[in-house]
Amino acid sequence: MEALRDRIAANLAGFGRIGIPPEGRRRAAVAIVLAPSDLGPAYLLTRRALHLRRNAGNYALPGGGLDPGEDAIDAALRETDEEVGVRLTRTAALGLLDDFVTLGDQVVTPVILWTPDPVALSPAPEEVHAAWFVPLSDLDHPRAPRRVRNPHGPPLLRMYARGSWINAPTAAWLWQFREVCLHGRPARTDAIGQPHWTAR
Repeated sequence: MEALRDRIAANLAGFGRIGIPPEGRRRAAVAIVLAPSDLGPAYLLTRRALHLRRNAGNYALPGGGLDPGEDAIDAALRETDEEVGVRLTRTAALGLLDDFVTLGDQVVTPVILWTPDPVALSPAPEEVHAAWFVPLSDLDHPRAPRRVRNPHGPPLLRMYARGSWINAPTAAWLWQFREVCLHGRPARTDAIGQPHWTAR
C-alpha cells in the first residue's frame, strides 16, 4: 500500500490540474477515499439514499457543497465523516484533480484521500443507502471506460463498479483518477458528457 500511495502522490505532484473560477456557481467537493480492504487496495463508493429529492439511488462519491470558510479538502473530509462515518485529517489528502462543472451548476473539486488502515463504514441513512470499498482493479475493467452516444451533448462516459456501469459525473472523476493517479497518463474531463437527468 505504501508503494501505491507514493506513486499516486508523485503522479498528482506532476499533474497540472485545471481549476475553474466559480463565477456565480456553487462550489462543491467529492472525496476519492483510498484504503486497504479484504480485496486489496480499494476506493469508497456510496449509493445515495432512495428517498432523496435529487439523485436518489445513484452511485456517488462522498461529497457536497463547501460551507463558509471551507476549501475543497475541508469539505471532502467533512462530507466523508457525515455520510459514512470515516473521520480523516488533512494529512490524508494526497492532492486534487480537475475541477468539473456539473449540469446542476456546481464546480466540483475531486480530492484524493488516503488512509493506510482499514476503516469501518457507518452510512448515514438520511443521505446514504449503502456504502462499499470497491477494489481499484475494477477501474481497469477491459471495457472501461464505456463511451455512449449522448443526444444532449458530448459523449457519455461510464465506468465499471460492483457489476454495474456508473454514469458521469462520478464516472468522469473515477476515470481521471485511474488515468492520472494510477497510470500517470494525462487525462481531462471537460469533454465528458453527463446524462441530462443529473441536472435535476
